[in-house]
Amino acid sequence: MKRMMKMLLLLALAAVPAHAQDKYPSRSIRVLVPFGAGSATDITIRIVGEQFRQLTGHGFVIENKPGANGLLAIEEIVKSPADGYTLQVGNAGTNVLSPIVYKSRFKFDYNGDVTIVTRLGEIPLILAATTKGFEPKTYAEFLAYAKAHPGEVRYASVGTGSNNHYDTEAFAQWAGIKLYHVPNKGGGGAITNDVVRGDVHVVLVNAASSAGLAKAGLIRVLAVMSDKRLPDYPDAPTLKELGYAAGEGLWSALYAPTRTPREVLDTLQQTVARALKSEAVQTTFGKQMIKAIPDASVAEAQAWNKHETARWKKLTEEVKIDIPQ
Repeated sequence: MKRMMKMLLLLALAAVPAHAQDKYPSRSIRVLVPFGAGSATDITIRIVGEQFRQLTGHGFVIENKPGANGLLAIEEIVKSPADGYTLQVGNAGTNVLSPIVYKSRFKFDYNGDVTIVTRLGEIPLILAATTKGFEPKTYAEFLAYAKAHPGEVRYASVGTGSNNHYDTEAFAQWAGIKLYHVPNKGGGGAITNDVVRGDVHVVLVNAASSAGLAKAGLIRVLAVMSDKRLPDYPDAPTLKELGYAAGEGLWSALYAPTRTPREVLDTLQQTVARALKSEAVQTTFGKQMIKAIPDASVAEAQAWNKHETARWKKLTEEVKIDIPQ
C-alpha cells in the first residue's frame, strides 16, 4: 500500500508542468557590464533593473567587468549556463564593433553564440571642447581652427578601434579635417577628464555624464549627435543640421547566450519592455537624457542588430584605422 502511494505521488509530481515549478525568473539575474560603475551603460541597466525588480520580485545583480573592448564580459556569458540568469549589457563598441575589428581575439563564434534580447536606450553624444587655452567657442570656429592647424587638434577616445574612435574619425573625414588621436582605456569618465584638464582639445562623449561639466563651464559644447537640439544646449547645432547624417547616439542593449530557451528570451524581452515604458523609468531616464527604446519583440531587436552590424561594418571599411590584433 505504501509503495503504491509513493508511486502515485511521483506520478502526480511528474505531471506538474515545469513552468509551474520554476517560472522564470525565480531568482536574481546576474548582468555583466563591460564598463566601470557610473558609465552610461552601467547607469542605464541599473535604472532598468530596479523597475524589473518591481515587476517580477527579482532584480539584476550588476557585475562590472571592464576590459578588452568588452571581450571579458562577453566571454563570461558565453561560458555561463544558457538559462536566462547570466546576461550582458553592451553597446555598439562592445557588441557590434569589437567582434568586427577584433575578430581574431574571439575564440568563439560571436554571431552564433551571442544574441541580442532587446534594446534599452539611447543617449545623445556631444562634441565637447576644452576651455583651457583652446580658442574656438563655436562649431564654426572649431572647424576653421582645425582646418588651419591640420593634425594639431587632439581628441581622446576610449581606445583604438572603439566606437567613439571610429565616430570621431568618420566625422573628421566628412568635415575635411585631420585630428590627432589620443587613446585612453580608462573609459568615458577618463576621456572627459582629459578634455576638462586640457590634455586634449575635443572629445565625443555622452551628454548624460558630461552635462554637469558643461553647466559648470569646464567644457564647451560645440555640436550634438541627436535628431534635434538638446534643451540643455540650445545654441549647439546638431551634426545632422550641419549636413552630417552618419552620426548616432550611444545606445545600450541586453544580450544572452544564443542557446537560451526562446520562451525565456521572450519573457525577458517583454518584461524589460514593460519596465522601459513605466513612468518611473521614463522619468529617471529623462533626467539622464536617456531615450528609452522598448522593442516589440526579440525578433525586432535581432533585425535591428543585424542592420546596425552592417552599418558599422561599412563604416570600418570606409574609415581606415590600423587596429592592432
